[in-house]
Amino acid sequence: MTKGSSVGVKRNANLSNCESELFFWKLRLKVQSHLAIYPNSKVISLAVGDATEPIPQSITCAVEKYVHSLSTREGFSGYGIHQGLESLRTRIVEQLYNGLGVKTSEIFVSDGAKGCLSRLLMMFGSGLTLALQDATYPVINQLCSLFGQNIVYLAKKSEDDFFPDLSNAPHTDLIYFCSPNNPTGIAATKKNLEELVSFAKKNGSIILYDAVYSAFVEDIDCAKSIYEIPGAREVAIEVNSFSKLAGFTGVRLGWSIIPESVVFANGKSVLQDFHKVTLLTAPAGASSIAQAGGLAALSSESFKDVLKIIEHYKENARILLKAFASYGLEAFGGRNSPYIWLKIAGKSSEDVCDEWLERAHVLASPGVFFGPAGEGFLRISAFGHREDIIEAVERLDAIMLPCKSC
Repeated sequence: MTKGSSVGVKRNANLSNCESELFFWKLRLKVQSHLAIYPNSKVISLAVGDATEPIPQSITCAVEKYVHSLSTREGFSGYGIHQGLESLRTRIVEQLYNGLGVKTSEIFVSDGAKGCLSRLLMMFGSGLTLALQDATYPVINQLCSLFGQNIVYLAKKSEDDFFPDLSNAPHTDLIYFCSPNNPTGIAATKKNLEELVSFAKKNGSIILYDAVYSAFVEDIDCAKSIYEIPGAREVAIEVNSFSKLAGFTGVRLGWSIIPESVVFANGKSVLQDFHKVTLLTAPAGASSIAQAGGLAALSSESFKDVLKIIEHYKENARILLKAFASYGLEAFGGRNSPYIWLKIAGKSSEDVCDEWLERAHVLASPGVFFGPAGEGFLRISAFGHREDIIEAVERLDAIMLPCKSC
């Protein structure tokens, strides 16, 4: 058989609907094209939700100590358990879910939130319907397509109300809900989440609650966990990560919570089925080195350092919000989240993105990348070094302020 000739194996049809790298690929292409024209320019990105500040030394020292222990008979450890270290799961409960009824036995540690969501969607299988907020992080709908779920977008109540209109929502098997939301930066209130839990109970749905940005929540009327809402343990699975909590975007560590009380239509335990999925797909659990970092990050000493870095990003957001207000632009989010949802008018979001890049060498994310309702907005990320955030504002001042009275 000659190289490249066809064989009898059919391609997975679901892959034809997946373009999970398209969002990032388009941004990379924009920057590459820009640098081809302006090779000496320094592009400042306000587009990507990647941690930029170093992991606190109190964490890396603990990881270093653990790694060196692997060189000893006493400290060496081989395969771990599929659910993750019990000590880490216990610390997650104590530090982040104290008083919310979460049990160590309900937590599954993984290589990150995307890994958690992938295994959950794999477990639920093809043919189910899944409701998404519009706008939503684009990788989510691509994962749904990969595993054969049918997607329904939830309509908003009004243009500037980013909580979905559940009164007109159709029945779906699953509801993916991210709060604080990526991309809008809006954190749902506890009242919103009470409505969501009530809706899920009425419809027999299961909520996949993405709380990756929960550490940024500061308003007392907003929840850091869905389990702050009465009844949520019956209908909600929560996913979270150390990526945005402790800067582990490259270390890869996350967790999911499957309450014992969440069951399928036939009464079978979702928790027990997820045990099977993780045993088959992650038999050794997350990296023991990453888990050592997670243990350190949630220690009383290091957690203070972690919160300081989160405050750094929140101050970045305040600087950006102040600048956008001076331009007369309406902005959402940025208070309980590292993302700002910047409202634009008169041009497409891609055109405004291209204009900022060409005139200020500043990259933003076009809202249309996040779904139909994203048109008319830019997603601005507050992840960045302080000096870059300040320089980005100075560059935007130069192109925005002279036009303020136009």
